[in-house]
Amino acid sequence: MHTHCLGHVVLYVRELDVSVAFYRDLLGLREMGSWPEQAVALSSGRTHHEVLLIAAGDAPGPLQGRRLGLYHIGFKIGNSTAELRQARDELETAGVTIDGMSDHTVTQALYLHDPDGNEVELYVDVSDDWRKQPELVMAPIKPLDLGDG
Repeated sequence: MHTHCLGHVVLYVRELDVSVAFYRDLLGLREMGSWPEQAVALSSGRTHHEVLLIAAGDAPGPLQGRRLGLYHIGFKIGNSTAELRQARDELETAGVTIDGMSDHTVTQALYLHDPDGNEVELYVDVSDDWRKQPELVMAPIKPLDLGDG
């Protein structure tokens, strides 16, 4: 067997409309289809859907801190620090709290939480050196200061 890529992530959400607004309107995923008031499929255009949101109503949220299970989901949003800076500015304008910013040597990332408390990483690829030096993927994490450009 050979896995080609991660196909999609399915998330249970408290309020479907609020989560759709986050993933579609803020992060820019395209709505592919829905079962009204039950579920919405979203895609970046790479495949039929990368995120499926399913309404769960008033259920317990995700555990925080070190625990077993999903830590976060990551979305590639570009290939430059300028694109990450633009995303930061858009998030700040929308009133979204950015919980962290990291330089991972081959990527740079912003970390935030969706309306249900799931951690989301927005990242840009800033180097493809990992193709020849795979160990760079596990390089020490450094703080990232995006400054003002």
